[in-house]
Amino acid sequence: MLSRTADHLFWMSRYTERAENTARMLDVNYQTSLLPQSAAVAQVGWQGLLSISELMPSYTAKYGHDITPRNVMDFMVRDESNPSSIVSCLRAARENARAVRGALTTELWETQNATWLKLAGYLKSRDFERDPGAFFEWVKHRSHLSRGVAVGTMLQDEAFHFYRMGSFLERADNTARLLDVKFHAVHSDFFGAASEQDQEYDFYHWSAILRSVSGFEVYRKVYRDVITPERVAELLILRPDMPRSLAASMNEVVANLSVVANEISAETQRRAGKLKADLQYARIDEILSTGLHAFLTQFLDRVNELGGRISQDFLVPSH
Repeated sequence: MLSRTADHLFWMSRYTERAENTARMLDVNYQTSLLPQSAAVAQVGWQGLLSISELMPSYTAKYGHDITPRNVMDFMVRDESNPSSIVSCLRAARENARAVRGALTTELWETQNATWLKLAGYLKSRDFERDPGAFFEWVKHRSHLSRGVAVGTMLQDEAFHFYRMGSFLERADNTARLLDVKFHAVHSDFFGAASEQDQEYDFYHWSAILRSVSGFEVYRKVYRDVITPERVAELLILRPDMPRSLAASMNEVVANLSVVANEISAETQRRAGKLKADLQYARIDEILSTGLHAFLTQFLDRVNELGGRISQDFLVPSH
């Protein structure tokens, strides 16, 4: 298939997934901010959100060093100058879809287009300000709908596999970023003895993180026990049966990559397969003993490199 078509499908799915992940992170911060906590702790949460997306310089250029929930949400939802805001991501997803209208089913195009049109109405009506939680749920629902319509209506040819590859590469990146920043944000030392108040705070903190990746019920089903940071990390990094884990995301990337492989993609496949194998055979105690931050930083570097290699092997060269 044409590399330009593959490029638009790959980025359409990445931008849709990015909008969903931004909504998930904003939602978990918004919900956590409603818990009793000091202003300093609340600010760390909002700072973390900007750090996850590497947007602190852009934010401070616009708003100065005053990090408030209202400004961060405005910047991350409706700011068109921020390429990672929900409005920017959904516009980019729709523009990529429009460019390859012929490669999409009517249902998928209409889903992407309707999402964009409804978003404009949503932000104009100020419903977002009245109930941010409901808005974030709507963004997540539209992303689920887009993915479901693609799986349910698209011919499972190369176009479909590039669409899927973009989704899971973006998901791996976002889950790793969320984990890295959120583990840093917990101020009580989770491997030492914590006060009762700390334990209570940690329970809500870890619950919020699990909910941000739709993992709370999954955690209860898998572990049937109190929520601990080690198990949260294991669930979101190593479990291949947890849909938003790093392992599950990489399994999908490798599977879709193998279908579209060409004569120049052997090295890209090798690196993707090695990253998948490293997750498959890793143990959480080893990861935590050598340092979670170092592990996740290296993972993000490798995923980023993989995205670059996929673009180089299959897609339109970036200028």
